[in-house]
Formats: sequence, structure tokens, C-alpha cells
Amino acid sequence: MSAGRELLSRVWAELEADPRVLDDVVDRSVSVPLPSRLSTGGLAGASVGAATLAAGRPPSSLDPDRIAVAYRSDRVLTIDGAAPPVWSPFSGFWRAADGWIRTHGNYPHHAAGLRTGLGLRDDADAEQVRDAVAERAGAEAVAAIVAAGGLAVPVLRDDPDDDGARRRAPLLDIGRAETPDGLRRSVAGSAGLPLDGIRVLDLTRVIAGPVCTRTLALLGADVLRIDPPELPEPEWQHLDTGHGKRSALLDARSDRIHELLAEADAVVLGYRPAALERLGLGIEALRERHPGVVVAQLSAWGADLPDRAGFDSLVQAESGIALVESPDGDRPGALPAQALDHSAGYLLAAAVTTLLHRRAVEGGSWSVRTSLRRVAAELLGMPRREEPAPEVAIDLSRHTARFLVGGSQLETARPAIPGLEFAAPHPWGRDQPRW
Repeated sequence: MSAGRELLSRVWAELEADPRVLDDVVDRSVSVPLPSRLSTGGLAGASVGAATLAAGRPPSSLDPDRIAVAYRSDRVLTIDGAAPPVWSPFSGFWRAADGWIRTHGNYPHHAAGLRTGLGLRDDADAEQVRDAVAERAGAEAVAAIVAAGGLAVPVLRDDPDDDGARRRAPLLDIGRAETPDGLRRSVAGSAGLPLDGIRVLDLTRVIAGPVCTRTLALLGADVLRIDPPELPEPEWQHLDTGHGKRSALLDARSDRIHELLAEADAVVLGYRPAALERLGLGIEALRERHPGVVVAQLSAWGADLPDRAGFDSLVQAESGIALVESPDGDRPGALPAQALDHSAGYLLAAAVTTLLHRRAVEGGSWSVRTSLRRVAAELLGMPRREEPAPEVAIDLSRHTARFLVGGSQLETARPAIPGLEFAAPHPWGRDQPRW
């Protein structure tokens, strides 16, 4: 049994889903062309396979090339024929006096924190950041940047003992609480869409959470994404993962959030767990106030670090993935895609779909948690290669779709789950916060 097939079997067991459906699974995870030393293709195939199985669709029809393109969707995205600038010049690896650090500055407030932490002017450029980091020890630079509200981590080597301990915990941490009246809500399903009639409140941003909710919308759910009015999302990022969802702006402290939750079947959380707890939007608070809801929570670092912010690239750097993928044994490298994000999104979508159906049969309030760091530990425990496999040429014309969104021509990756097609994204923040 390959590592991808073994991972899919474990995920399916954690979901307590019918094991008989695995008998018909054709193991194609090793064929997903995402070349790396780590088993990125196996992780991708298992994650998409889990969402496909949860949707009741045959995983034998999965297309490895389609999965690879979906995982690299930011590379095929164009807006009016132009590829958007995906990475800020303040996001990257920087050599410190004693090693390397990784920063993330795609959002303006994180870029501002980076400059402030390094004692630079507001108009400092990437070259000045490079020079400032080079003068400091890595730990000193990271501490100063984080204290100023920026995002930075040290680039470390992987720790097999630590990752092994993480893998002993579930990849999908599922919980259930009884509801006072044994509440059951049906999952209607029609026209082959397993989540038709289901309402999902989307409190996520960036990649992992939006990939999850985009998948739920693909499966028929009515997904309403809510963003804070004061924190605009980069246009390309929303268009890359906003398919089939409505998008509205609303302060999370508003009573309207709970009015929406009262009519929701599921909510997907992608902000720091501690911040959500302070807003009364943690798992336990939601289950108590809104019995019967299915809560999915995604964080960067896991439940033991609930107040720490992070992104896929930062987790790759600190977990050891960046050095495993080093091109020369010195400079840090990266996975061929934001694979921690995408995998977490598909795994959470598989869990939400499964738990909605379990709720209809068993009742109760359900929750599921995972983190990018837990997904990283899974990947680091899978087989490795001495060198990445060669890149494979893929006919992109078979794997992209075009939409007209807000007057712009958009080209994006098609769904990794076979037999379904995305609806167009809505312009960010243009819908009303209502079902």
C-alpha cells in the first residue's frame, strides 16, 4: 500500500465512515505530478480523494494532472489576461547572521510590522530589509519582527521525534456534543449534489479555509463568506478561491453574526483560535449557543498555540520542510505548491460533508479541527526521495475555466473533484450579509 493510499485509509477511519467504499479506490496518488523530495503528490491525492469519497463520487475518476493544477492554482490564475503579483517583496527567505528566517508580508499591516521590527522607515524596500536582517541573529530578528506585529519564523531542520508525537494525535480531531433535544437536521441533496440546501458560514481567508468552503459550495452548499470591513483581501486571492460563494462585509462583533449562525448548518473558522474565543466564536461557545451546528476550525499552528498567527510558507520553514526541499543544502526551498493549505482545505471539506450526514442520522453538535502544522507533520512522516522527480508537462487548456467577474475576465483552475464545475466567484464584499 502506498503512503497516499495509507493516509486516505486513516483519514477515512478518523471520520468513522463506511470502510467498504475504500475497496473500490484505485491508488493513483503516486502519479500526482507535484515534484519534490517529500511525498507532496501522495498528500495531495489522499486529501482530494477524501473529499471525493465524502461527496459520494468515484475516486477512480480522479485526474492526477487536474489535482496538480488545482494545487498550483495561483500559477494558472489570470485577470484580464495578466498573472497577478502573488507574492509581496516582503514575503520570502532572508539570510541572518547565523542562519535563515522566513517572513510573510503580503498584507500591508504585516509588511509594516516587518519594517518597524527591523527599525526601518515606512518606505523601506526589500533590499533594506535584506541588509537589516543580515546584521542580526535569526532569533533576534524574528523576535523583533513579531513584537512589532509582523510575521517571521526561523528556518529550522525537521525534528522526527516532535513530528512523530504530532502524528500520534488525529489529523482530523473530531468532537461531538449532545444537543438538548437530540436535534437532527436533514441533508437534502439533489441532482447529485450532496450538500444541496445546506448553509455554510465562511469565516476564513487566504487559502486553506477558502479551499474548504469553495469545495463545500461545489458540492451544493449555500456558502456565505464574511470578512471584516477594515481588512481588505487581495483581489487575486479571493478570485482564486471564491468560486460559488457569496461575499459580504460584517464586523464579527455584530449581533448579525449570530443571527446568521442561528440559520447555518455549518461554520468554517480560519482565524486564530484565541481571537475567535475572545469574540465568542470558539468551538464550545458556538456549540452551546447554536446547538446542531457543525464547526470546522483551521489554524496554522494547532490548538496548543491558539494565539499564534501563521501561513503555509511559515509552517514549511519552521517545521523543516524548507530545508528538506533545499536546492543546494544551504538555501531553503519550498514545496511545489502551497500544499499544506490545499490539503488542509480538502481534508476539512471531507470532514464537514461527512459530519453533516452523521448529524442527520445521529443528531448532536459536531466539530473538527486541524492545523497546517499537523498536516506538515503528516507530510514529513511520508516517504522521501533523494531528488525531486522531473517536472511533467501538463496541457493546461484541459484544466482551466473562464468567468466574467465584475467586468474582468478571469481564468482559474477547474475543480480537482471529478464531474463537477465551479460557479463564478462573486466580487469581494459585494453581497449582503444574509441568507
